Amino acid sequence: MKTLPRDLSWLRFNARVLQEAQCPEVPLLERLKFLAIFSANLDEFFKVRVATLRRLSKLKKKTRAQLPQDQPKQLLAKVLAEVHRQQEEFGNTFRAVLPELRAAGIQLLSSDELTDRQCEWVRDYFEQKVRDLLSPIMLDDTLHHLLLKDQAVYLTLYLTEPRAPGKKADAERVVIMELPTRRHGGRFVALPGGAGTADDPFQVVFLDDIVRVGVASLFPAYAQVQVNAIKLSRDAELDIAEEISGDLLAKIRSSLAKRATGYPARLLYDPTMPPAVRRAIRQKTGIEDEELVEGSRYHNFRDFFGFPDFGRQDLLNPAWPELPHPTLPRTGPLLPAIARRDYLLHPPYQSYDVVPRLLREAANDPRVNSISITLYRVAAKSAVVKALLKALKNGKQVTAVVELKARFDEESNIYWAEKLKRAGANVIFTPPELKCHAKLLLLTRRSEADDSMSRYAYLSSGNFNEATARLYADHGLFTANAEIVAEVDQVFRYFITGEEPAHLQHLLVAPFGLRKQLLKLIAAEAARAKKGEEAYIILKVNSLEDPGMIAALYEASRAGVRIELLIRGIGCLVPGEPGLSEHITQRGLLDRYLEHARIYVFGNGGVEKVYVSSADWMTRNLDRRVEVAFPVLDESLQAELRHLLDLERADNVKARDFDNHYVLPAPGQPRVRAQESEYQYLKKLAPRRKA
Repeated sequence: MKTLPRDLSWLRFNARVLQEAQCPEVPLLERLKFLAIFSANLDEFFKVRVATLRRLSKLKKKTRAQLPQDQPKQLLAKVLAEVHRQQEEFGNTFRAVLPELRAAGIQLLSSDELTDRQCEWVRDYFEQKVRDLLSPIMLDDTLHHLLLKDQAVYLTLYLTEPRAPGKKADAERVVIMELPTRRHGGRFVALPGGAGTADDPFQVVFLDDIVRVGVASLFPAYAQVQVNAIKLSRDAELDIAEEISGDLLAKIRSSLAKRATGYPARLLYDPTMPPAVRRAIRQKTGIEDEELVEGSRYHNFRDFFGFPDFGRQDLLNPAWPELPHPTLPRTGPLLPAIARRDYLLHPPYQSYDVVPRLLREAANDPRVNSISITLYRVAAKSAVVKALLKALKNGKQVTAVVELKARFDEESNIYWAEKLKRAGANVIFTPPELKCHAKLLLLTRRSEADDSMSRYAYLSSGNFNEATARLYADHGLFTANAEIVAEVDQVFRYFITGEEPAHLQHLLVAPFGLRKQLLKLIAAEAARAKKGEEAYIILKVNSLEDPGMIAALYEASRAGVRIELLIRGIGCLVPGEPGLSEHITQRGLLDRYLEHARIYVFGNGGVEKVYVSSADWMTRNLDRRVEVAFPVLDESLQAELRHLLDLERADNVKARDFDNHYVLPAPGQPRVRAQESEYQYLKKLAPRRKA
């Protein structure tokens, strides 16, 4: 079966991010942000995927031969070659953006470009604001091992030409110190003056260069101090169970048992770094040659998220203020409205505040008995969790299913889990073999009329995280539909009692029935196509990787089913292949918001079935995570969701095809930028504020 390796497909996605940084239609400061996204993505890729490939490539030959994927050594070589190509393109892109930024009135200076007067100001800034934040470490015989922090920038100092030559061993010294970005309050320092014009630009320097200019004062015994930067990315210890299971998993776990936690995955270094410094770093850290990657003068471009904008709104995306929901009450209680009908929420276009507002209402409502919620990633200052804590204080029963294995959010989730537990919540952690990735909220409330119990639910493709809800494009459903809420209750009962959800009529739940039901829906479309009936599937996901689902889509295509794929990230299916996938097309949308929603549409003989889900079509999501796909049953809401999806299908500004080529409008066809069109569509639905 022809497929594209997952890791190479992911790199194609990051190449699309880089395209946005190169696009002249994207405002300049937004292009810098896309460079930051590219850099952050690549860091995570090395920490997880490259680290895993390296670990797998070190297995014994017989064990490697059993891997259900390309041989890791060969795949790693292809991956690293593509990474090298993209990094060169990244550097060229950054160097191209700088003069455009300068022409627009903002200049990023290096230490070599500072005037004498600016150098004097920088030295004073160093003494006043930076010097006391530095903690130099000598790499000499007294230091036996150097442990570098993950993702931190370090500056190495090569001290030579002693002013008072003494012992031969002191003729040169190597020093290392962490760049104090967080304690300083950012990576960039704005220089005084500047009018923000091409002739008199605002000027800014890296904190690194502040140190380069001032650090010699720390070592007056040496005439020469050469400063270079390094950055280490550590193996994130991806659980191999997400890739492999069964007896082979046991073998691999045994083979990897002796591996050190957090083993280096990549050490980026400045190519002008003296060989003596590289040798010292290798000796003190134990880093091997294969982990050394030539970088540039500066590392951690993710810090460009904090690049000063100097108030230049003209260099940023035009504001799209969050819209109020068109039909939910703007003030007063939400539960009576949800009891009457279903509602769809579309963050970030529409304000996500209605979700924590609903939780606050439940916390204060004396008739609400219980709140159950799944927490995968929450905001640092979570309004959601604060509402849950308020509910506990008011005597409500709160059940929180907290995912401790949400990669890179483990620490935050542990913090909130402990806080909820101390307040009296029933905090449930998923079993080791599962993650809970479903996004569910369930409220129970006693009726005023007869004390009967009513249930209300919110189901979503996005996390209960008001911070990411301003950036991630998702869909959520508020409902009191008795059948839907009863099935949501079954999912929560599984977490509490271990009893698997059964006899579900509406929800598709992994790992219990989602795969089976999806295969059934695909097969039904194939059967219609074979009869000559109209048959189609529209699939919007972040990732399509699972071999079984890809095989089913290939089979449906051969039967004549028209299949449209909208894939933001990983897409291992190869579309347009004669005799295999000629009825399958693929495009991906990348714009100012991160497309995060998963939507499955099946033609169903003219009565469409439309599901919103938390689940990508990856093996881990279908088999080793608790995921939920929920139907949109209300006809008007289904039409609303389909309209938004159709705008994305029609995009010819920000959409790319399988080969990363922009999808361009045909002659005479109007330009459609989906996210802008979606915002304008939802803006027309929003109620106008009274004067």
